[in-house]
Amino acid sequence: MNLNERSLKVVEELLARAEERKVALHPIEGGGRFIDCGLDVPGGLQAGLDLARVCLANLAEVTIVPGDVAGRACPVVQVVTDHPVRACLASQYAGWAISEEKFFAMGSGPMRAAKGDEPIFAKINAGESAKAVVGVLETRKKPTPAVVAKIAAACRVAPTDLTLLVAPTASIAGGVQIVARSVETALHKLAELGFDMSRIESACGSAPLPPVAANDLAAIGRTNDAILYGARVVLYVRGDDASLEAIGAKVPSSASHDHGEPFAVIFAKYHNDFYAVDPHLFSPAEVVFQNLETGRVHVFGQVATDVMVRSFFS
Repeated sequence: MNLNERSLKVVEELLARAEERKVALHPIEGGGRFIDCGLDVPGGLQAGLDLARVCLANLAEVTIVPGDVAGRACPVVQVVTDHPVRACLASQYAGWAISEEKFFAMGSGPMRAAKGDEPIFAKINAGESAKAVVGVLETRKKPTPAVVAKIAAACRVAPTDLTLLVAPTASIAGGVQIVARSVETALHKLAELGFDMSRIESACGSAPLPPVAANDLAAIGRTNDAILYGARVVLYVRGDDASLEAIGAKVPSSASHDHGEPFAVIFAKYHNDFYAVDPHLFSPAEVVFQNLETGRVHVFGQVATDVMVRSFFS
């Protein structure tokens, strides 16, 4: 089950519908290519769903369904997967900070598995070699030949074998792919807490899709709030119930001392230093464990609608 091969199939389907999806393909000098999903082209909801599927190595169904926040219409991004650890931690997690001269982006997607040197891979044993790799960049800048060369070298492929999909945070497609991280944030939190990830069989999650913000900084606030205060995740697990009760309260975002204010407020408090924010904050609002062996259900955390109203509509 090669993650990069699976994502490349989604890429080709996206390119076959480029005009319909409002995206554009660009070759990069020296090799490689990138797909603009919201920089100089509008992108769109369907492009956002494709971005999310690429991030998840096409191991999850991602859909947009009707929803509301405090009675106001607000679409919900829903993720369903029977391979949550590989889809979310080996591929989707934005664990690669890519910096080259004045370029910076958060990298996700199966190219991370080809690189395979992040600490999380030691916990899940899911790295891979690939003939061609694909990744998603959250940034407002176009990848340069130097960026492509750096990524390709880290993944042990030629630049000609690299495909990057790019969307800024403050865009329709970018917002969709970020809000599709409900399950991923729960799993990453569990991995950090030392949970045995092999116990997790399947997962589904949902989070409201906030209005597109006027700029990327504001969009970071809204998309984070969608997860921290609006995401609900159900994990289907095996094993004993006592360990679930012991770890459960530590998983949702409410376990953090920073919980309770819109992310923009928290971010400003730390002078816009992302790494100064309590790492325990980055998880869904509600996490439910369904034990497949005992039939018991364990529920932790809750949605904070009032915070989302302040973030989305104020």
